[in-house]
Amino acid sequence: MTAIDPRNTDESDAPQLSLGTAAARNLATTTKTPPQMQGITSRWLLKLLPWVQANGGVYRVNRRLSYTLGDGRITFTNTGSDIRVIPQELQELPLLRGFDDESALRELADRFVQRSFEPGQTIAIAGQPADEVVLIAHGKVNKIGTGEYGDQTVLGVLADGEYFGAQVLAGRRDEWDATYKAVTPCTVLSLRHQSFQELNGNSEALREHVQQALAGPRQPHNPYGEADVDIASGHSGEPALAGTYVDYELSPREYELSVAQTVLRVHSRVADLYNQPMNQTEQQLRLTIEALRERQENELVNNREFGLLHNADLRQRVHTRSGPPTPDDMDELLALVWKEPGAFLAHPRTIAAFGRECSKRGLYPQSVDLGGHHVPAWRGVPILPCNKIGVSEKRTSSVMLMRLGEENQGVVGLHQTGLPDEYQPGLSVRFMGINEQAVISYLVSAYYSAAVLVPDALGVLEHVEVGRED
Repeated sequence: MTAIDPRNTDESDAPQLSLGTAAARNLATTTKTPPQMQGITSRWLLKLLPWVQANGGVYRVNRRLSYTLGDGRITFTNTGSDIRVIPQELQELPLLRGFDDESALRELADRFVQRSFEPGQTIAIAGQPADEVVLIAHGKVNKIGTGEYGDQTVLGVLADGEYFGAQVLAGRRDEWDATYKAVTPCTVLSLRHQSFQELNGNSEALREHVQQALAGPRQPHNPYGEADVDIASGHSGEPALAGTYVDYELSPREYELSVAQTVLRVHSRVADLYNQPMNQTEQQLRLTIEALRERQENELVNNREFGLLHNADLRQRVHTRSGPPTPDDMDELLALVWKEPGAFLAHPRTIAAFGRECSKRGLYPQSVDLGGHHVPAWRGVPILPCNKIGVSEKRTSSVMLMRLGEENQGVVGLHQTGLPDEYQPGLSVRFMGINEQAVISYLVSAYYSAAVLVPDALGVLEHVEVGRED
């Protein structure tokens, strides 16, 4: 009997004693998965939004009449490092609201002087004469003043497009009520009161507008800018009560349903012959609809006409105190949307950055159950991932906080059900025929939009750093 050398264990040299697996697979039934798609996300926004039927393809948001208070943001243009304010944007300043003389606005824009400040430098000092209006073209500025107990406190944060000192144009030569200090590298445009007065003396149209603005009575309004409702309270006896009425906007905003479409093509031979164990047409349609829904959520966040990031009111935007999203910043956002907040939405990297900031402070946010999913929360409000909120090249992003539903005067999604050949609510799949190459075509369409019923239903935390290295 020949002895076997235990060191000779190379199976490739051994004779095959049974059927190999490669050949056996020819007779086996393969277990398959449906087609997988990495681009499918949780799409929390589509799940959260209460969807409202928009008959006729249009949804009108009626509101009380509001007066524009002149506290919007100003837009700039630049050529290289030279920055200029767009002349028409100067109408955002309260005193120039409604002034449309382009030549005067252009001349006024030319009188602004560009200045740059490094982090920590002071732009204006409390107690010194306030003799200029300052527009922040780029960067972040802390407004620092004396707190209730005598210590220095950050009273507010100003950033791109905001301004301070507008009262100077009205002739008020007061002292700065706070110190304004650059937090990041800042570029500002400033206009001294003397320069404005010189132009005011030369431009008859500007002079008349300023006189009317200073002399005219202010329209009564509540803190939200809505026309006042005159109500008496705390009186006794039988005084004559004032009559009143609630005025409405004459031109309310209307949201038209947007559409995302594609044509799905399937060869008839594939549709006829290759349907076991899975229907080819159904799988093609399923993945196409998944991609369409992803695009729908992206549009609801980023579309310039109705996307939530672009439709948040300017007064409903806040900036981080130090860059990364801290618990203080999230509380500031909750202070904007304090009436029944529904959910935070943020990029997954932003949520991770918030988790790091909590860990630094020894805080561990609780989780809440949302449809069987345990998700992180802050103050009981769920924080949901949404990769459609982008991260910029400078590693900054945004956080949204919403109040939801028509009954809460919140944010709603818009669609229309009952479409011809409807496949899902608001989505239709229509047969378009078979061409001469035997290719079957289906038109896949999704109709949608979103509406913010009142401004304080949506808040945005802007310029959130997600990649700072400690």
